[in-house]
Amino acid sequence: MTLAGFAKKLRDVALTYPGSTEEFPWGERVIKVKGKVFAFLGKGEGELGMSLKLPKSAGMALTLPFCEPTGYGLGKAGWVSATFEKAKDVQLDMILSWLDESYRAVAPKTLVKELDARAGGVATPARAKAKAGAKKPKR
Repeated sequence: MTLAGFAKKLRDVALTYPGSTEEFPWGERVIKVKGKVFAFLGKGEGELGMSLKLPKSAGMALTLPFCEPTGYGLGKAGWVSATFEKAKDVQLDMILSWLDESYRAVAPKTLVKELDARAGGVATPARAKAKAGAKKPKR
């Protein structure tokens, strides 16, 4: 797949999330839920770039050579920017997991519940990780 193909796939998947919309402020493609950005998808000029809110996996993501804290102070709030110059460097499963994490971090709980209901109880990668780390209630 080409970088443009990855960008299209990421956009298409992002727009399947409940309540998601696409806008182009500042000449950049963003995907929002209820008016809040959960994915900055760049301008699409010869590279694949994105910024996502990663409250759980930012620490790991920032160890990767293609990631850095997002500018404008967003990095302090868990936003991570990733830039790929070659299609062979794109790890689609990881990026889709990050997209899911970002949506869940920004979306209202009612829409997250709708997302989970759509999946028919099938856990997404981010949801499975969260569930695995959850503490069992005391009885």
